[in-house]
Amino acid sequence: MSVQPEQFVIPELCNTTSLALLIIFSELLVVVLLFAGGKITWVQFGLMSLFVQWIALVSAGVLCSLRSWLLRLNFRLGAAIAFVTVQVVALLVGLMAEWVLDRGPGLLQRLAGVVTISSIITGLLLRYFYVQQRLRVQEQAELQSRIQALQSRIRPHFLFNSMNIIASLIAVDPDTAETVVEDLSELFRASLNDAGGQVPIGDEIDLCERYIRIEGLRLGERLRMDWRLQENDKSALIPLLTLQPLLENAIYHGIQPLPEGGVIVVELKYVADEVHIRIENPIPNDDFNKERAGNQMALQNIRSRLAVLYGGKAELSAEAENDRFVTLLHFPKMPLSI
Repeated sequence: MSVQPEQFVIPELCNTTSLALLIIFSELLVVVLLFAGGKITWVQFGLMSLFVQWIALVSAGVLCSLRSWLLRLNFRLGAAIAFVTVQVVALLVGLMAEWVLDRGPGLLQRLAGVVTISSIITGLLLRYFYVQQRLRVQEQAELQSRIQALQSRIRPHFLFNSMNIIASLIAVDPDTAETVVEDLSELFRASLNDAGGQVPIGDEIDLCERYIRIEGLRLGERLRMDWRLQENDKSALIPLLTLQPLLENAIYHGIQPLPEGGVIVVELKYVADEVHIRIENPIPNDDFNKERAGNQMALQNIRSRLAVLYGGKAELSAEAENDRFVTLLHFPKMPLSI
């Protein structure tokens, strides 16, 4: 099996947070350089700050404009291009400073010192990015294997119940039995699909409706659904098998224990560039603690997947509100770029 070359990774340098951190780091570097020189005056501090900030901000601007192209390269080539780019910026800013200040002899030594310091700092930062990338790849690999294991683990009781439904319907209602087989096959196909894949929200809703149809044949009138879906936004994506496990938990912990059943409310709406989903189900009085424990594996799995795709932009919460158990989920319409 061939080994894929490691992709170059560089953070987004043009947002406010990154620029603020870059400015703070640059000022700390100025302080260190001046202390190393043995004497500090406000004039030196101002000139050095201006010089270092020019190098840092211009380099950030150039790398930001090249970022989409650099991310398509392997790590070695991308790192080499980024390294050379920063050194060229440092050299040009150094030449401009020499021209403005007209400091006389020693030009080559001063420029060599600028490039040397810039090379050391750039090399350390690129090494940091490399280590962070390796950690991220390792975390994603571990998460991928865990998700695949969870996805392939369809609850045995659901499978057995579905097979019993099919067996009982073959003789009396073959058309419905065929529909159940088709719905069940789609659920199996999704569970065996790419664990990190994303699908349009409409496809995930269709998968959920297939699951509800199967459970509806078993639970009958005890299972009632209230779908409150905003008109589908075809550009919005959702990680595969995100909504279906939440509905399965709502049925298993909220509807099944109640002799009279209950209503599951599914509300989906789009707020600005985010998808907001709310799921409500009844709480059996003597099963609330069990429900919270039973929900944790599915909730943690979904939280981990959302964190990989959306970082801190996604959130999943679940809590009791009066006599209802409410699950809230919101995430961006599109995954964040790495």
